[in-house]
Amino acid sequence: MIPHIRHPRDERQAVCGIPADQVTRWETEDPPRSEYACEDCLTLLEDAARPDDYQHPIGDATLIDSLRTIVAHRQHAKIDGVLVDTWSAEVTVTVWDRLKDRHRQRLLTLPSHELILRCVAIYSRLTGKADGR
Repeated sequence: MIPHIRHPRDERQAVCGIPADQVTRWETEDPPRSEYACEDCLTLLEDAARPDDYQHPIGDATLIDSLRTIVAHRQHAKIDGVLVDTWSAEVTVTVWDRLKDRHRQRLLTLPSHELILRCVAIYSRLTGKADGR
């Protein structure tokens, strides 16, 4: 049973993404002990603790502009506490550009990470590519 590190900005999950109610042991040392803590938690802790690059409330269409910036710079960024990689940003922008306005408005009712996941799911379903290959 490997202890996980609690997410510094979201008490409902571990740094590696496991929901808090599924974690049986927490690593409580600061800094965490590398020989005892979850390897994924240790690897992702630095990015989880860093401040957001962009913040967008639900319904803010400038989220797409932030995603376009990620694509243009070919660099991942943190949006509303979630790390967004270049591929996910590019897929989201690609799907967004092809949607009708009424579908865009429906997507804007979702939090930013849900909007991105929904666009990735649409892309994956249409192309049969879930990992960009």
